[in-house]
Amino acid sequence: MQKSDAIGKFVQANTTVNPLADQALLNQKSEIPFTLQDLKAAIPADCFEPSVRRSLSYFFLDVSIIAGLYAIADRLDSWFFFPIFWIIQGSMFWALFVVGHDCGHGSFSKHKWLNHLIGHLSHTPILVPYHGWRISHRTHHANTGNIDTDESWYPVTKAKYEQMPWYEKLFRFYLPLLAYPIYLFRRSPNRQGSHFLPSSPLFRPSEKWDVLTSTILWGLMVGFLGWLAFQFGWLFLVKYYVGPYVVFIMWLDLVTYLHHTEPDIPWYHNEDWYFLKGALSTIDRDYGFINAIHHDIGTHVAHHIFLNMPHYHLKTATEAIKPILGDYYRHSEEPIWKSFFRSYWACQFVPDQGTPVYYQPKLKR
Repeated sequence: MQKSDAIGKFVQANTTVNPLADQALLNQKSEIPFTLQDLKAAIPADCFEPSVRRSLSYFFLDVSIIAGLYAIADRLDSWFFFPIFWIIQGSMFWALFVVGHDCGHGSFSKHKWLNHLIGHLSHTPILVPYHGWRISHRTHHANTGNIDTDESWYPVTKAKYEQMPWYEKLFRFYLPLLAYPIYLFRRSPNRQGSHFLPSSPLFRPSEKWDVLTSTILWGLMVGFLGWLAFQFGWLFLVKYYVGPYVVFIMWLDLVTYLHHTEPDIPWYHNEDWYFLKGALSTIDRDYGFINAIHHDIGTHVAHHIFLNMPHYHLKTATEAIKPILGDYYRHSEEPIWKSFFRSYWACQFVPDQGTPVYYQPKLKR
């Protein structure tokens, strides 16, 4: 077994994927001039400590704003207001997802039962199967930057791109901001399995009941939405749920896409990959006033290095490790729309050979 395989299996064996658990193993073969321990030592110790009170405050704040927006929309019941409502409410759905994201990493609290409870309360109403997503996201973090084993928004080779049928390219390359619901059922190119079935290659046999629990809750939520449509009509469902939901998945796809899609971000094949190198293959983004709304999810470099750190400590941690990271730290301050369209055209596939490799632009016909 190659060293990179051993590292990947070691990280995946930890539910919270704490890469600091075996410092010697994770730093084998590293040509990077610093270690995970160097980075950890630079960060104030309290940044690694979640606060139940603070974590819950973000959850209840998001839920309160969502409830308030529904009350306003119901009171006005105006088609002049609904498009505005969809944008704002969809953004709050995305903020609620980020709270559940902390739960999935075990950074919401030190209590697993509380993480899973709030994770389901955050994710089920927005049609995310909490455990199914949590486990696939664990795979992503354990293999970030590895073309062969990463889970989300990884590149395909030029040869694979040319062979892909149009319907496979549609959401992955041409409509990336609507890809998430498809991903839940089909995953991404070269990967198979559903987030809803315990038999999926994503999951271990021991995770069967976790996956089934989230799938059942997801099904109940779909049933509830169907009941709303039956009782009040499909137009009611569109006004109060479908509109915000579409905005939410666009936010989710946009942010996760931009975290890992940039022309100068390197991607590695298995034989040249290890955890720290892969964790640095991401980029921080500035979303302006949205940063506070979606809980500073743009501070993504520190998150990938220390994924069990609560979101509200990531800005402090980022400032602490930037002097050590030096040129290894990637950060963009350009407008998000500009970053998206540049990556949309410039990041299509990678060369068939070599490691590291970088994105290349769309093929010209």
